[in-house]
Formats: sequence, structure tokens, C-alpha cells
Amino acid sequence: MMSMIKTSSITTGGLRLTSGSNSTRKPNRVVVQSFNSSPLGETNKPILSLKPLHVSAERTVKSTFSEAGPISRDLRCKALHKDEEEKPPTSSTAQTVKIGIYFATWWALNVVFNIYNKKVLNAFPYPWLTSTLSLAVGSLIMLVSWGFGIVKPPKTDFDFWKALSPVSVAHTVGHVAATVSMSKVAVSFTHIIKSAEPAFSVIVSRFFLGETFPVPVYLSLVPIIGGCGLAAVTELNFNMIGFMGAMISNLAFVFRNIFSKKGMKGKSVSGMNYYACLSILSLIILTPFAIAMEGPKLWAAGWQKAVADVGPNFVWWVVAQSVFYHLYNQVSYMSLDEISPLTFSIGNTMKRISVIVSSIIIFHTPVQPVNALGAAIAILGTFLYSQAKQ
Repeated sequence: MMSMIKTSSITTGGLRLTSGSNSTRKPNRVVVQSFNSSPLGETNKPILSLKPLHVSAERTVKSTFSEAGPISRDLRCKALHKDEEEKPPTSSTAQTVKIGIYFATWWALNVVFNIYNKKVLNAFPYPWLTSTLSLAVGSLIMLVSWGFGIVKPPKTDFDFWKALSPVSVAHTVGHVAATVSMSKVAVSFTHIIKSAEPAFSVIVSRFFLGETFPVPVYLSLVPIIGGCGLAAVTELNFNMIGFMGAMISNLAFVFRNIFSKKGMKGKSVSGMNYYACLSILSLIILTPFAIAMEGPKLWAAGWQKAVADVGPNFVWWVVAQSVFYHLYNQVSYMSLDEISPLTFSIGNTMKRISVIVSSIIIFHTPVQPVNALGAAIAILGTFLYSQAKQ
């Protein structure tokens, strides 16, 4: 704003609004001064804003006068900082539809990923390479999106990547452990055990972070632990490596969430770009370990055998499981920006139900009634936990 702007002052309703500038190019100042006593007993203390302001709404100034002077004034104005936007209110119906689309997409992508992931692991039992390919394809998708301007790339610095490092380590461990589990046991069993993640969250938060929870939260862990235990002992194709893989995945993802909350607080990157950065860093971490654990010789032999047994469709399975892994995680991180943690937790519970049921139907997994009962109890406990946590 140029010079020669006069200072003006308006007093209304116990407030004095003063604005002005001088002949130099300095930011305008707006002082809002109250002449009423505040609850804390402070009076006449102005609130000073040095940020440039702009008027977002204008109202007519109405005054009523008498011979003795003004009787009343009705002055209404609204100003926002330059970097703020006045967002129109979103209707509840539109928000409900939006959440429904997020959930439907999230569940569908997750179900498809688990199906193709299991198909790949049945023909190609190398979970370390399979996990690496999932991260590599997702990273490639985002790098291409950034390069062609499809998605605006995030603005990051050294502190961001430093804070993201422990999150990426935990994410990598959880991802590999879950893939190892699904290479040894049925998809349904892995997800039944993974429904015990809230129990790990409470234990870690209580003994490592010193957090306390209300009694209903602790009580909700009883059906979670009991249901998972009942499902484990009655699993027809029980495998200890598969069971431990799912348990390690639970623990790793709990630490991932803790590191994310602590280290990433205040960071500007979120949603789609946040998960993209997480995938890239996890890929860098995982690649040397995958080579050390399995190696190119085993991969080459296993790949030839899988193509010979399955045919060209095997290549499509690998591509599909990698793409859908990235997409379902991307949608889940995007949904976190739109819904509350409680809604997300309920959606995650329902997602496990959809994965368990669909995998049992597609892979014709034999399930005993008592095994199904254990799964139902564990999932019910997860739902009760999400309610009690609030």
C-alpha cells in the first residue's frame, strides 16, 4: 500500500480499531483495543497484528443520532490475514458422501491388494523382494507425478527427512513382517492377529511413554487378546513364523504411529505427499536388507519357476499387488486429513472384516466355527477399543 493514507480510528461496542501506515513501505498495523475488563483483570491492552490484512466481508455502517448525539452504532466488519482463506461451510450430506467414498475406495483397494499379494507369495515365496517391489512401484508413481506436475511436490528440508527417518524404519519393519506373515499363513489369519494392534498400542504407551488410559480402554483389550488367542490355537494351518510376523508388524506400526506423532508434529507435508516421502525413504532402507536376506540368485530362480507355473499372468500379479499397495496406503493417509481419528479407527476395523471375509471366500480358506468366533470377538474388541479411547 502506498503512502499518504490517513490514520483512522473507530470506537464501537467497547472496542477501538485503529489502522494506518506511513510514507514507507512497511506493513499496515491493526490495533484492536478493548476498554472492557477481561476475565483475567487486564485492561486497555491492545492486540497488535503486523501481518498484512485484507477485508473479506463488508457491512454497512448504521448509526442512529439524536439531538444529544449518537445513540447506537452497528458496525460489522471482518478481516483475515493475507495467508488465510475464508472457507465456505461444508454441508453434512456432502461430508458424509465424501467419507463414504474414501472408505469404499480404501476397503476395495486393500482387498484387491491382499488378494494379489497372496497370489504372488503363493507362486513366489520371497517376501523381502515382494515388499521391496511394493515400495519401489509406489515411489516411481509419485516421482513421475511430481515430475509431470500431476501432483505438486512437497517442500522439504533436512529436518523433515531427519524426523521422518524413525517413522520410515518402523514402517519398513511393519511392512516386511506383515508380508512374511502372509507368505506363511492365510490372509485371514494374518489380519485376525493384526487386529490386536490396539493392545500393543496401549502396552507401549503405558510402559514406554508413561501414558494412562481410562478403565474401559483396558477392559476392551480383554476380548481383543482373548479373541486373537482363540483364533490362533484353533487355526488349522498355524505357522509360528507367520504368527510372529503379524505380531512384529503390530509392534512396528505402533512405534510408527508414535514416531509420526512426536517427530512430525508441525511439519507441513501431509496426506499423499507424506506417504510418498515415507515410501521413498523406506525403499532406501529396505533394499540392502532384501538383497542380504534373499539375493538376486534366489530371485532369478524363483521368478523363472513362477512364470513357468503360472504363465504371463504372474507378471501382472506382481504389478497389481505393488500398485494397489501404494494406492490403498495413499488413500488411507489422505483420509486422515479429512476425518477424525475415531472415524478412521472404525473404518480400519471394518476394513479388516472386509479383507478377512473376502480372502476366505476367494481362497476357500477352511474355517472352523470356533476359529470364526475368535475372529469375531477380536474384531469386536477392536471396535470397543476405538469407542473407549475417545
